[in-house]
Amino acid sequence: MTPVTVCLVMSYDRAFCYSEFMSNEDFYNFMNEKILAVISTLSADGTPQAAVVGFGQTKDLEIVFGTNKSSRKYANITRDSHVAFVIGWENGETIQYEGIARELSSDELEIVRESYWKKNPRAEANYKEPSERHFIVKPTWIRYTNLKSEPWDIAELKF
Repeated sequence: MTPVTVCLVMSYDRAFCYSEFMSNEDFYNFMNEKILAVISTLSADGTPQAAVVGFGQTKDLEIVFGTNKSSRKYANITRDSHVAFVIGWENGETIQYEGIARELSSDELEIVRESYWKKNPRAEANYKEPSERHFIVKPTWIRYTNLKSEPWDIAELKF
C-alpha cells in the first residue's frame, strides 16, 4: 500500500499536509528527544489548568509522569482522567496528545523506572516523598505538526 498525503489550502498563504509517513517509532523517537511537556487538566468547575511536567514514554506511546498529591493536577486527574499534553514547542515541531490517565500502584514502579526515571533521572529523587504519585496516560489521539515545512506537515494517530 502506498502512503497517502492529503494537502489542504487553508488560505492564500497557508496550507498543510496530512501524511501517513510517520510510524509509531517516529512518534516515540520525537517524544524521547524531549524531557518536558505541558499537561492540561480540568478543575472541578471546568476551568482548564496547565503545568509543565517532566515525562517519559513507553513504546506504546503511553506517557508516564509524577506529581505531588497536593498539586492541582493530582486533584483534577483523580476526578477526571482526561488529559492533554503539548510536547516540543521549540524549532517549529510539536506533538499534541490526548489520553486517559491512570494512577500507578507501587507494584508498577518498573514502568516508572524504565520509561520516566531513565529519561529524567532527577525525578527519581521525588520517589522518596510520601506524597509523590505517578500516572500513566493511554493515548486516544496524537498529532505531530512540523511548522518548518511548507506546506506544514501533519501526521495523526487515533487509538
